[in-house]
Amino acid sequence: MKVTAILCTYNRCQKLAQAMESLAASVFPDSDQWEVLIVDNNSRDETRAVTEGFIRRYPRHFRYLFEAQQGKSHALNSGVREASGEILAFVDDDVTVEPDWLYNLTSVLRNGEWAGSGGKILPDRQISLPPWLAFDGPRGMGEMIVAQFDLGNEPCELRIPPYGTNMAFRKELFTKYGLFRTDLGPRPGSEIRNEDMELGRRLLAAGERLLYVPSAVVYHEVPENRTTKKYLLKRWFDNGRAEIRERKPKPKVWGISRRYFRVVNFTLKFLPLKIRHWLRARDPQERFHCKCVVWHAAGQLVEMWHQPSAETETRKVPGVQGALN
Repeated sequence: MKVTAILCTYNRCQKLAQAMESLAASVFPDSDQWEVLIVDNNSRDETRAVTEGFIRRYPRHFRYLFEAQQGKSHALNSGVREASGEILAFVDDDVTVEPDWLYNLTSVLRNGEWAGSGGKILPDRQISLPPWLAFDGPRGMGEMIVAQFDLGNEPCELRIPPYGTNMAFRKELFTKYGLFRTDLGPRPGSEIRNEDMELGRRLLAAGERLLYVPSAVVYHEVPENRTTKKYLLKRWFDNGRAEIRERKPKPKVWGISRRYFRVVNFTLKFLPLKIRHWLRARDPQERFHCKCVVWHAAGQLVEMWHQPSAETETRKVPGVQGALN
C-alpha cells in the first residue's frame, strides 16, 4: 500500500530544504512504496529550484506540484487530488522528522481498523519564555507557540483532532467526507487557520476512529516572534474568527438570523465579563491569558458580524463539497 506525504510550502525555501533532508532519510521497509509530494503554493523564492534539486537526487521519492491559487487549503486539496498513495500523510515546511516518522504514522492505517492517525509534535529547541508567558498548564500557550501535540508515550484513541503537521488519513476518506475547507487555512494577509482541526473534527463527528502514535515524532521550529504578545494576541483573535467560520449554520428564529442574537449576547454579556476578568487579574501569566481570551472573543464577534445574514442549514461550505470529483 503506497504512502504519499504531502508538504505544502510558500516562500520558505531554506526551511523547506531542511524538512526535505529529514524526509529523504526516511526508513521504510518497502522503499518503492512512499513518496513526498511538494506543493508549491505560488512561491516567489527559490522553492522550485530547491525542490527540483531533491527530485534529481531522489527521483523515486520526491515530486513537485505547483498550485497558483493562494491559500494553504487550496494547496492541500491539490496535493490530495494529485497524490498516488492510498494513505496520505501531512507535514509542514518548518519541521524536521525522525527517520521512522512516516512509517510509524502510516503503518497503523493499513488494516482498516483506524481511519487516521496523529503523531507527537515537539519544539525543535529549548524555549526561553518571558515571565508573563506560560508554556504548559491551564494558561499554557504551547499549542500557539509551536503547535505542540504530546499526549504521552502510549498509543491511544484520539478524542481530539491531530494537528496538520503530523497527521495521516486513508485517501478514501476525502472522497467520502470532502476536502479541506477553503474558507479556513492561512494565506498571505490572513492567519485564520483550523483547516486541519476542522477536518479532524468532521471525521470524529462522523464516527471515524483516529489513533495517537507517539513514536511518529516531528520537531517544529520555534520562531522568535511566536513568544511576543503581538503574535499571540493575533493568533487568539484569528482563532476566534476560525471557530465561528467552522460552526454549522442554524435555522433562523422568528425569521431573524441567529447571528444577531449572538452578536447582542457577546456585546452586552460575554465580552464585558471577559474584560473584567482581564482587568482584575494580578498574576502576569493569568493577566495575559485573560487578555488573550478577550482577543479571542473579539475575533468571534467580528466573524459573527461578517457572516452572511441569510443563514440556512444547507449553506454550502467552501472546499468540502465535490471531494475528489
